[in-house]
Parts: sequence; structure tokens; C-alpha cells
Amino acid sequence: MVLQALRLGSLLPAPAHRRRILRCRGRIDASNGAAPVRDGSAAAVVWFKHDLRIDDHPGLAAAVAEPRRPVVPLYVFDRRILAGYSDKMLELLLFALKDLKTSLKSQDSDLLIGLGNAEDVVLKLVNEVQAGLIFTEEEVEYSVRSVLANVKSSLSNESFSWGNPPKIVAWNAPLYDSKNLAEVSTSHDQFLKTKLPMATPLPATTLPALNLELDTGSLPTLEELKCFLKDGRTPDDDWDPLKNMSARSILKKMLSQRKIKSNTTLSTSNGENIADISIDSGPSGKRIMNSMFASENSLEVRGGTDITLDALAAYLRYLEGTGNASWQELHDKVRFTETREGASFYTLFGPAIQLGVISRRKAYNETIQYEKDRNAGFLSPFGYSTPTVTAAVDALSSMEWYWFLALKSQLRVEGKYPIRIWRWKGYLVQYTFLGNEGPAVLLVHGFGAFLEHFRDNIDSVADMGHRVWAITLVGFGKSEKPNVNYSELFWSELLRDFIIDVVREPVHLVGNSIGGYICAITAGLWPSLAKSLVLLNSAGSIVPNYSFVPFNEERQTTWLSRLQAGLLLLFLRSRAEGILKEYYPTRTDRVDKPLLQQIIRASYDPGAATVLESVFNFNLSIPLNFLFDSFGGKILVIQGMKDPLTKSEAFVTILREHCSKVQIRELNAALSTLELRVSSFLIPEYGHETALSLFVTFPQQKELKHYHSRTATSPTVLQALISLALVHGHYCLEASAPPTALLARSTSLL
Repeated sequence: MVLQALRLGSLLPAPAHRRRILRCRGRIDASNGAAPVRDGSAAAVVWFKHDLRIDDHPGLAAAVAEPRRPVVPLYVFDRRILAGYSDKMLELLLFALKDLKTSLKSQDSDLLIGLGNAEDVVLKLVNEVQAGLIFTEEEVEYSVRSVLANVKSSLSNESFSWGNPPKIVAWNAPLYDSKNLAEVSTSHDQFLKTKLPMATPLPATTLPALNLELDTGSLPTLEELKCFLKDGRTPDDDWDPLKNMSARSILKKMLSQRKIKSNTTLSTSNGENIADISIDSGPSGKRIMNSMFASENSLEVRGGTDITLDALAAYLRYLEGTGNASWQELHDKVRFTETREGASFYTLFGPAIQLGVISRRKAYNETIQYEKDRNAGFLSPFGYSTPTVTAAVDALSSMEWYWFLALKSQLRVEGKYPIRIWRWKGYLVQYTFLGNEGPAVLLVHGFGAFLEHFRDNIDSVADMGHRVWAITLVGFGKSEKPNVNYSELFWSELLRDFIIDVVREPVHLVGNSIGGYICAITAGLWPSLAKSLVLLNSAGSIVPNYSFVPFNEERQTTWLSRLQAGLLLLFLRSRAEGILKEYYPTRTDRVDKPLLQQIIRASYDPGAATVLESVFNFNLSIPLNFLFDSFGGKILVIQGMKDPLTKSEAFVTILREHCSKVQIRELNAALSTLELRVSSFLIPEYGHETALSLFVTFPQQKELKHYHSRTATSPTVLQALISLALVHGHYCLEASAPPTALLARSTSLL
């Protein structure tokens, strides 16, 4: 086997010629101020996962606080932890591990390498070194927390000849110094008002020599690692190749193959393939000596802590110019990755921070120190002196905030369903799951909403014999709101990867409003991932014949859209209660304090204005009937006929005329909650009829005739329209079911 050379999982006594015996040079004094964990001289295992550094590492600091304690660093290549890593991310991981291993060796220690399930590797190592303590970083991702739970269970069920099972000590390195994170408010506005002190990064830890006879193992090559991960997949779930082609590339290719005209240039590199077919498919380009990047084409800073800190220094000094070749290379990358104001920081440094090559608080501290150095030791109350400092502070503060929201969701169940965290492209995404058996159903909310949009549906669907996933899309709810250009294709790739990485089987896609449109794109571009498609008052339109499909390239936001988004947020915060009571006059009792708190809380999240900016660029130009034909599976469209912002009669008529294979359900919906029973159409693999209940509320609205005018462009109308849509999305927290969507079908008016 290719990986035999790694001697991974060997963590047993190695042959004499392979053993590394490292002698302790003497006592190592703990000088970092970390609180020691007393357990005599029992060995301590430091299990690295997403903390690949010795700088600002509370776990290492606590482990070495007892001078006589042997400290055994460990990294495990566990398929469950690495699931979802792209080839580029795997390559960056290997760079980081190589640097960490080198740093540890320089102190006569080493990084032990394990392969396989972490519970097996850790148990073997604990028996080998008679460990009494295991230090590991506290995680928020569901998959990694599950692995840690398995390790705890494995250790607790084992009998150890020398005493009790080792104690697992979880640690974290928050940016803010808080006594109790669980008590910190989830409102970013309130959080800032508390003015918590900033935590000081710890100095690099000095380790004792590793005075044990162990085969430490060697790092795999990238190809060996990819082979190992592939060996763990079954033919049924080996969908990773689907992730190597962007939604934009697939759409271009489909238009070309079906000879459908478009306004885009379908350029080819060899006469057969679209030039931009590959995204994040792996390392490429020429290697550069002493570069901060893996290759000439790479955009992500690679390597260990020292390289990353040097790259950060170069980034912050972007405006100063440089004669340093590696710094100049980074400055060139900054210009290329600044796709929107401040976006370059996350592109360049996001992977390094995700891998823990550098902690968020270390990067923040370095950034603020540079700003102080530029300003005689002071920080201006009017903002930062350079755009790169602003970008770094904003990105790091945002990442810290959503890490905190994710962590708090794991410490306490605040809603109706327990929250799980999935990391997508480095972003933290919230979702929930319910059910034990049956077909997989994925519920997708509309614009301005989140997974609680379906809070009164999830139980019902699961109780009828289904496994139900509900996701909060990136940019909404308590999922991360990164500084990116949001689009329908962006969110469709999110759904694609969620199905592949989390559900791991084809699903029945159920989407409301723009969530329905995104579901339709997902099913149309990747038909193998969807069993059926259910659209609830979906966004999108029907284009007869679609002989020409307008294709919108990546849209850039402008200063005007940023200004409008900021004004809309202010308008929403100041008028939330009045807007709700105006548009729901017969149920004003539902406009209670918890509802208003949810609306205001979301509006203060870092990145909320960025998501709003995308509204002004939505076009929804891909025809629904084009996507239906591309999917080819069973489709149900449920349309509320009294939706005030959709000409439902006309939409249903053209849908029947041009989409004969689509089943349609019309609802004479107003105030009442209607129960729809969707039979075996939705669950085709069941031989008998199986009812799936979907509750859809269509609150009665004032007649909004001016919204139907295609010349409605005044700032007042724009504010009212988008604020109404956002409020409508959040209203479902207090309503008995998902509301009809308002925004998506109205964006053509903007």
C-alpha cells in the first residue's frame, strides 16, 4: 500500500534502527503564565487539529507547566476531520505540518503522526506513553466534535493498568478576555457595548525534550494523502469530482453543448473544454523558491507561523512599497484578490487561520501594533490609517464573532432544535438534523430568513419517516457573513457541497422564495444530487423556449449599493416594530419582544450590510424551465395565489403552458395556515403513498400596487421593499410556518 512508508498508526515500539531516543536536557520552566494542570509526572499528549503552531498555544503552555511532565505532540490524519478539504487545502495542511514538525524538532521534541480513526490512534498512544492528560483545542464543527466524543468514549471504556483513564483538557484562544463566554450576549451591538478587554497572545512555548522511545512517523506526500482519503470512500458517495467544477463553468458548458445562445463568451482552451472548468482542483503552476505561496497560481499564504507573520507584515505595509521580492509577490496577490473592498485578507490568510498556523488574536495583535507604530502609539477614533489594516481588523473581528456564535450554539440549545456547525470554504455554517430513517429531505429558507423558517415543519416531516436537514445559508441568521460577492450560483455551490459532505446521499430539495430558486439551480446543474424538487412560492421566472439565456458575469458592488445597504439597516432598526404591525395588522400580538430582538440582532451582525448589497445586483436570469429540463426529475411547484408581490395567476398560467411535466398546487392563501399533503410524488421510492406535510403561511398584506411598477426606483420605495422582505423573512420565528417570499420576485424592480 502506498501509505506503508508513513508508518502511520505504528505508534507501537519501532524497530531499534527506526527509534528516536531524545534525551531531556534539563528542567524547562513554564514562563507563559498558563495555569498548570497537576497530574504528577504522567505524560501529557497534545493533540493538534486546527492549531498547528507553538506560538500562542494555551494547550502546549498548560502541558509544559509541570516541569517533569513528558509532553507528546500528536497529529492524526482522520478522514472525518479532513472530509471536505480541497486538494489545495490538503497541500496547505502538509506545509503547515512540515513547519510544525521542524519547529518541534529544533527543541529535541517531535510531532507524532497517526493515521486512521483518532480514537484508535489516541488509545494506542495513551497506552504506549501511559498518558494522564490529553490537551486538545475546543472545536465547534459537528464532525470534529463527534470525533472528540468518540475518543472520550474509547478512553472511558478502556481499563488502564496504571490507573484512571487520561483526562481530556479542552482549551481555546479567544480574542476577548471573558470569564464566561456562555454568558456573553449574541447581539453584536450589545457585545461591543460590554467593551471586553482584549486577550494577550502567549509567547511561543518551549518544550521539554521528548525522552521516549517512539516511532514518530513521517509526513505523507500530497498524492499519498489523497489516496488515503479516497480509500475511505465508497463508490456511492465518491462525489468529490463534482466539487471541482464551478457552477458558472457547468452552466457555460451546458449552454454550449445545447447550442443555446447567451451573452457570454464561451471560450475554450483546446476546442473541447471550457477554460474555467477547474476551481480549487489542486495545486498548479510553477514552484517559486522562498515564496510565501505554494505555486505561482496560488492565492493562499502557505507554510508555518514565521512565513505567515512575514506575509501579514507585508500585507499591512502594502501602501509603503518594497524592494523585497517575496513581499512584492504578495502585493501583486493583494491587487488580484481585492475583488471587493477588504476581500483580499480572507483570501490570502483565511486558510492559515483555519489551520491554526496563526491564531486570530495573534494576527489581530500584530495588526493593531502596526497601526499604533504608524500613529505614535495611538489608535485614531476616526478609523484606521490604511485599507489593509481595516481589512485585517474587520475580517479577524468577524471570524471571531461567528466562532463565538458557533461555540455558544454548542454550549446551549437556544432554539427549538440543536444546532450543528459545518465549515464550508472556511466559513461556519449552521444547520440542524432530525430523524432516524427514511428518505433525506433538505429544507432551504428564503432571503433574510434562516433554518428556524421551517421550525414548525421539521418535526412533522421527520415524524412521517424522513431524515430532515435544514440549513442556514451563508450570509443569513447566525451563519457566517463573509466579505464576498453573494449570488445565486454562490449559494447553489453551498448546497452542492452540503449534500456531498454532510448528507452524503441524494436529497429531496425543498426551497422557499430565493431558496427555491437556489434549489432549482442545484438540481439543474447537479441532477445526481437531487431526487425531487419542491418549490414554495419560488423566485425565478419562466422564459418560453429560452433560445437565449442571459448569463450574468460576476457582479461588483458599488459605493451606491454600499450606501443604500447601510441606510436600509438603519431604517430597519428604527422602524422594525412599526413595519411589522403595519404589514400584519390582524396579528399584532405576534409582534412581541422576542421577534423584535431577533430582527435587530441579525441587523448588527458583522457583514449584514454586505449581504444586503447583493440585493441590488440580483438578476435571477437563469429561466426556471431551463433548470427544470436540465434536472429531468419530479418537480412540484406550490404557489400562493394571494402573494401581493407576485402576479400568481400569470405565473401559474405560463408554468402550465411551458412546463407540462411539473405538478402545480395552487393555494388560496391569506391568513390561515394550510396543510399540504404531498404523496408518493415527493417520495418516489416508496411503493405506497406517504404523506409529507408542509405548512405554508401567507399573511394577508396591504395592497402594494406601487411595488409592481417597474419604475419604482425611489430610495423610499427601495427601503420599504427590502425592509419588508427582511422583516417578512424573520417573521416566521413567531408565525406558525414559513411565509411567502417577498424579496426575490421583486428585485427586478430595483
